[in-house]
Parts: sequence; structure tokens; C-alpha cells
Amino acid sequence: MSENKFYTLIPFIVFVGIFLGSGIWLNNFYALPAPIVITFSIVVAFLLFFKTPLNANINSLIAGCGDSKIITMCLIYLLAGAFSTVTTAIGGVNAVVNIGLAYIPVEFLAVGIFIVSCFLSMAIGTSVGTIVALGPIVIAFAEKTDTSIGIIAGALLGGAMFGDNLSVISDTTIAATQTMKCNMKDKFRANFKLVLPAAILTIIALFIMQNTNNVGTLELVTAKNYWLTIPYIITIVLALTGVQVFISLFMGIISAGIIGLLQADFDVFGFGSKIYEGFTSMTEIFILSMLTGGLAKMVEDQGGIQWILNSMQKYIKTSKAAVFGIATLVSSIGLCMANNTVAILVTGNLADDVATEYKLNRPYVASVLDIFACIIQGVLPYGAQVLLLLSFANGKLSYIELVQHSYYFVFLLFITFFFMLFFRKERALQ
Repeated sequence: MSENKFYTLIPFIVFVGIFLGSGIWLNNFYALPAPIVITFSIVVAFLLFFKTPLNANINSLIAGCGDSKIITMCLIYLLAGAFSTVTTAIGGVNAVVNIGLAYIPVEFLAVGIFIVSCFLSMAIGTSVGTIVALGPIVIAFAEKTDTSIGIIAGALLGGAMFGDNLSVISDTTIAATQTMKCNMKDKFRANFKLVLPAAILTIIALFIMQNTNNVGTLELVTAKNYWLTIPYIITIVLALTGVQVFISLFMGIISAGIIGLLQADFDVFGFGSKIYEGFTSMTEIFILSMLTGGLAKMVEDQGGIQWILNSMQKYIKTSKAAVFGIATLVSSIGLCMANNTVAILVTGNLADDVATEYKLNRPYVASVLDIFACIIQGVLPYGAQVLLLLSFANGKLSYIELVQHSYYFVFLLFITFFFMLFFRKERALQ
């Protein structure tokens, strides 16, 4: 029997407990900065893992902080912050909001944001990219119309994860299909049957909730300044055509800078200052992401992730239990790693073995892997998507308010569980 490694997960439990507990108790999720909470959790990890040489634990921490996926995400944060700050400085956010309000009825605002984010995330295959492109605009929409920021931000978060889960160019989709050795189109079909009903129910809920809570008051604006939308159009079009996110964001920043220089919003030195201001606006999420990656690596090196895999495998006895086991596994790994793609990759080998042993329908299992990884990622308080939205809201949105209005995840979870229990045939056709 393998050694009980549950204790290795305690640092993550401590982090979530303190983060949520202090936020609820103080009614302020910003009173205790998340990087401080994760730092305390890392100290807890060092104390728990005292049997391992100190240098080995430090090396694990550094390796996790410097993981290529973590550094990539952190660089995206920096560019996203710069893009948001520069476009705001030239009046781009206000221009897009004013144009949007001229064509979107305020009572359909949340629904429109959800649908647009669904299509954009489907097209570019990344929830983070979708939130980077639409986040500042969406927050400004809410403020301009006096609509609940929670409802509007929840609509964006759900729509962003819709495409992350379903898009054929998404990292999670590619990881799920490759680990399960199935065709992309087959996984898409299995996935689509689950996410479409969830999306429809979300649209209905958003319309009802926005009009029940606050219809909003529309400010009539005549000046629309269409040229100020150019940086957004460039960024989105480049992303849609498959250009690397670094390039699309960089080109968006440069185009916004050129407009700002022509309008005399700032000079060359002012442009540089705005970029740096955008960098510093992402300090909290940058530090938190790095330290979370370091903690995840420490837990992994202590055998915590493998213990989860081994523990769950003992309870898999039937084909239906096998599917539920895989869903639980990828969710557990997602909680620890705060990265849905990594969660799928880590769980993938075991899921592949289980699918072979119980002759499971592989596209179905791939869709379950992807769905649960994305649901967990979408609601994690230390997940990149949530952190980005909270950063863009600049203190005007709490984590609890965001999650309680993220209706898409509730509907997707309920529908997937319902199908898993009553309708889906786990076994492959013989």
C-alpha cells in the first residue's frame, strides 16, 4: 500500500481556507493580499516537508516558479496590463463602450457579452486571451450602464471558458484528444451536446437576472470615435488568424501608442510610462501566479499528485465509476495545479489506462476531462482567468460576487452530471 500523502495537499487547503475565510469574515477580499496568503502557504509547505533537505525544497519552489507555462502566463499578464492601460489612456475603452451602447440594448448587455465571448474564445481557443481582449471593455460597460459588474463579469468568464473547453485549437482540447487518442471532431460532437444546453440556460438566466437585479441606465453618447477601436480590432483579428498572443498584444500596444501620440495624449516618454504603469498594475497577479506554480511543484515532488491518482484508482470498479473517477481526478489535480491544460496532461495517462481497461468511449472521456478541468479552472480564486477579471475590476468586484454570477459553470456541471448518471453510454461501440 502506498504511503498516505494527503498531508502534502494541506498547503493548498490552507491557502483556499485563509483566502476565502478572511474575505468573507472581513467582507473584503483585498484586505489580505493573495500573494501574502500563498507565501504563508509556502511556509507551511516547508514546515510540512521538513524531512526533505531544505535545498531540495527550495529547488522545487524555484523550478515551479520558473516553469515555462508559468513564465509564459506572467509575460502575457504584463502585456495585457500595458495594453489595457495604454488603450484606456487614449480613450479606447470609452469609445468601444459608447459604440457598443449605440447598438446593444442595455437589457441584453449581459447576454450579448456572453455570446460574443463564446464566439471569440471558440475562435482563438484561449479563455485568457478572451478576457484580456474584452475584460476592460466589459467592466466599463457595467460602469457606464450602472449594471451589476458581477453579472457582466460572470457572463464574460463563462463565455471565455466555453471556448476554452470546446475550441478545436484550445490547449485543453488538444491535450484531451491527444491523451485519449481520439479524433478532434468526435470529441467536439460529444462535448457540444453538453455545452450547448448549458449555454442556452445561461443566456436565459443572464437575461432574467440582469433585468431582475438592475436593468441599468443608459448614458446617451453622440461621439463614438471609431478610430479608437483600431487597437482592439488589430489584437482580436491577429488572434483570430492564429498569430501568437505575444505578437497580437504587442501590435495592439504599438497601434494604441501611435494613436495616443497623434492625439497628443502623451509623448514618447509618456507612452513608455503608460506601458510601465500597465506592467505594475499586474504585480499582484504576476507574483501570485509564480508562487502558486512553485507551491504546485513542491507538492508534486513530494508525491501529492501521484497519491491523488493512486487513491482514486482504488475506487474505480465499474465503467460508470471509472468516468466519475476520471472527472474527480482531473478536478483534484486542477485544484492543485491551477492550470486546466496541465491537469488534463497529468491525469491523461491514467485516464487512458482506465479507458482501455473498461473499454470506455474515448471522445466521451476526453470531453469529461476537458469539461471538469475547465469548470475548476473557471472558479479557482487563484486561477488566471479569475485573477485577470478581478484585476481589471480594480477593487469593484469581489471573488464571491464574480463566482455567484458565473451561471454557465453551474449549468454545465449539472447537465454533465445528469448525462453521466442517466444518458451517456460509457462504453465504446464494439
